[in-house]
Amino acid sequence: MKLGAFSVSLSVKDIHASKSFYETLGFTVFAGDIKNNYLIMKNEDSLIGLFQGMFEQNILTFNPGWDQNANTLKSYDDVRTIEKHLKDNNVKLERETEGADSGPASIVFYDPDGNTILIDQHI
Repeated sequence: MKLGAFSVSLSVKDIHASKSFYETLGFTVFAGDIKNNYLIMKNEDSLIGLFQGMFEQNILTFNPGWDQNANTLKSYDDVRTIEKHLKDNNVKLERETEGADSGPASIVFYDPDGNTILIDQHI
């Protein structure tokens, strides 16, 4: 299964302090808007999302159709294909895709330890 780009989405208390901390580790702002309390930071192929006040716990995020630079991949598994595979394997989904048969959509589920997993397709 091709899940696409991987990042960790962190729920932070102070986005300015978190930005400064991760810059110390060599990360730079890749995307986002600090005025809207979110940034995507990058260090080589490592991506970290910083989100203040948007969700309670950290999230493992996968973006089908994107590489680590948010470039569209020629070949990828659509989120609906991934969703079907998970359902066929008895993975309980917290949120399912809705509506269209293609294009942007997302699903949310939990691993056995309660960690949130978001599969978020933007294309």
